Amino acid sequence: MAKYYILLDTETTGASELDRIIQLGYMVLGAKEIEVHNEFCSAPVPITVGAMEVHGITPEMLEGKPPCQATRAYQRLQELNTQENYVIIHNAPFDLGMLEKEGFATRMKVIDTLRVAKHVLEDEEAHRLQYFRYKMGLYKEEQKEADALGIEVKAHDAIGDVLVLKLFLSKLKNEVLKKFPNENVVEKMVDLTNTPILVKTFKFGKYKGQNLADVAKSDAAYLRWMLSGMENLDEDLRYSINYFLGN
Repeated sequence: MAKYYILLDTETTGASELDRIIQLGYMVLGAKEIEVHNEFCSAPVPITVGAMEVHGITPEMLEGKPPCQATRAYQRLQELNTQENYVIIHNAPFDLGMLEKEGFATRMKVIDTLRVAKHVLEDEEAHRLQYFRYKMGLYKEEQKEADALGIEVKAHDAIGDVLVLKLFLSKLKNEVLKKFPNENVVEKMVDLTNTPILVKTFKFGKYKGQNLADVAKSDAAYLRWMLSGMENLDEDLRYSINYFLGN
């Protein structure tokens, strides 16, 4: 059976537990022709102003649109949701979490290009997709790619971001191959997605710029407070604090 690679992104009403999907965009790679799916959908909660500021989707654009589960894009995604296929997302937990609210439970192997990038491009100052769009010069290539696929390039638009993700994925695979030349690059990216990242330097707070190992020695109480008092602590930072505390 053919393997398919689904490069996916969503736009949502916001980023809280109550927010929902209002645009589902993805490409399906693996066949002779690339499938492109891109649909707006209605949501049971209003779009926050902050979200509108980011993606530019207004309530008027969703008038008359079906709910996410009723779109052809969602239904096709369910058809593709098998164990031999791969779903590729930048910051996968967010989008997969939003899809779960629509009744979607992924059976596909997951590649989170954000986590992979943090593993193999650890010295970059940021790992956002738009950062790599400019840092790697992807913006110079995207119009040609967009014209071939009939896609409009817009920042923070679901299918526009998927197009950038497609270009970024090619660069990222090369970086993975440099570090792991004797391994299957796709399966290695799955493995890296599921491997915790050891954060060595604080990037915020009172110890910004200092090494976690040093802080663990000088102010272990502060790190223990972070573990118990910060509910939204990044999972990699939580793993790293436990590592340096010897837990």
